[in-house]
Amino acid sequence: MATARTHLLTKTLALLAPGTELREGLERILQGGTGALVVLGTDRMVEAIGTGGFDIGIEFTGTRLRELAKMDGAIVCDRDVTRILRAGVHLMPDPAIRTEESGTRHRTAERVAKQTGFPVVSVSASMGIITIYADGVRYPLEDSQAIMFRANQALQTLERYTHRLDQEFANLASLEIESDVTVRSVAAALQRLELVRRITAEVDQAVVELGTEGRMVQMQLEELVLGQPDADALLLDYLPVPPDAAALAQAREAVAGLDPAELADLAVVARTVGLPGAGDLDVPVAPRGHRLLAGIKSLPRAVADRLVERFDGLQALMAANLEDLRAVDGVGEQRARSIRESLARTAESSLLERFM
Repeated sequence: MATARTHLLTKTLALLAPGTELREGLERILQGGTGALVVLGTDRMVEAIGTGGFDIGIEFTGTRLRELAKMDGAIVCDRDVTRILRAGVHLMPDPAIRTEESGTRHRTAERVAKQTGFPVVSVSASMGIITIYADGVRYPLEDSQAIMFRANQALQTLERYTHRLDQEFANLASLEIESDVTVRSVAAALQRLELVRRITAEVDQAVVELGTEGRMVQMQLEELVLGQPDADALLLDYLPVPPDAAALAQAREAVAGLDPAELADLAVVARTVGLPGAGDLDVPVAPRGHRLLAGIKSLPRAVADRLVERFDGLQALMAANLEDLRAVDGVGEQRARSIRESLARTAESSLLERFM
């Protein structure tokens, strides 16, 4: 579904996932052929635009929601949907608030959500749909079968993407060993990482919407993303000026903000993160060594940073002997041997993979 999703919407979807009391109550309302308008939260603004009704302050259950929906007016719950606070409330939001809806209930729901900032759920018996309004987003709730189908399709896509990602990084490692890296190779790796991140987010969203029914999807997702390459290590290796945490976050956000057409253009990806060459993909670049050192699981990040600073480039690091490595603070005899052996294995396997 193309609808943009916000943090508030994601949280609301979790409250409405299959297996929750709220979802059960809403489904009962649909089955009963009635409608409902439910506000998930209250404050002075909600009280100001609501008239009539009565305070009840009872524990939330799906059955109670269904019974109260038989009355005219909205139902107001607390934001965590643990209690039903009011029922039979006539809501009168500001009519000047823009809405694209045509039905009275949906127009009211959208305006209340925009005016109060609280999520509002509208149930339409005639259309047979449940619609969420949150953070200016209109989100029609899908049934579990449709969400599961979408999740399985996304998992298949993710499997293909992760395979391509592994190939891209194996190729990059070979080029690094041979000192033959260009901006094109780095941009392609960043592009693949972002594609995997986006489809992973899609599956994550489906897991939220599926609730207890999404456990198997969650397990498959975790297996697919286990041991994924790190974008930060790639950026640390290739950005012209070694980035701090803020610069890394800015680069990640910039790539995440690209539309599909921009992401498909490697020159745009390269310019977006600030790689050398101003978009010229054939400019040669050399890694500092962060990425390959990150593959040595027993090596602390601080020691890896000192190694990169000491040798100023992957080729110098790979050429270092045991004595050179031991000269770095935090590297003893055993660690020096481990680093040498790990880098040698990486070089050997990368070259074998490339020429097989």
